[in-house]
Amino acid sequence: MLFSRPSDTGTAKDHGTGTAGARDASGTPGTAASAGSSGADRLRAIELLGSVRYGRLAISMRALPFLAVARHLVIEDRVVLRMHRGLGFHESCDGSVVAYGADNFNTPAPGGTEDLWSVQFTGPVEIMDPGPGQRERFGTGPAEVNGEHFDPVYLRLDPRLAHMHTLAFDASPSGRTRSVT
Repeated sequence: MLFSRPSDTGTAKDHGTGTAGARDASGTPGTAASAGSSGADRLRAIELLGSVRYGRLAISMRALPFLAVARHLVIEDRVVLRMHRGLGFHESCDGSVVAYGADNFNTPAPGGTEDLWSVQFTGPVEIMDPGPGQRERFGTGPAEVNGEHFDPVYLRLDPRLAHMHTLAFDASPSGRTRSVT
């Protein structure tokens, strides 16, 4: 079964709990939430994102949709991305609203009994210069990208919307098998 849980994240400091600084979907101070979502769902989406290293950045280049792979970290409720400068994707992102998503679809448990998930965060992004400690947390980058020496560039995504989708599998024998006659 597929569940979709949108979550308006409000400001970067509210953690979806309705604390000071939180804003509702209209931008008005209050509790950050939208229909069918909760602060717990938003925190779970952030937690899931932190459990994988790579995701896909959805951007617009020359008015056409485009996907690019990026390494990410969750730092202070924001998503910090590392990409190769030589591809120029960061220039299309800077100052724009983008979507960033990740999932665990490539690592399901044997037998398909473990839940699968995907998360997506949407918001404005800007080029940034992380401190040495944050750079270290990214770990070693690739040696080359498309035959060029890897030259990292960093982007900070301030999530305004978060979506979490889960695929739940029935662990019972009747839920996993079907007789064919």
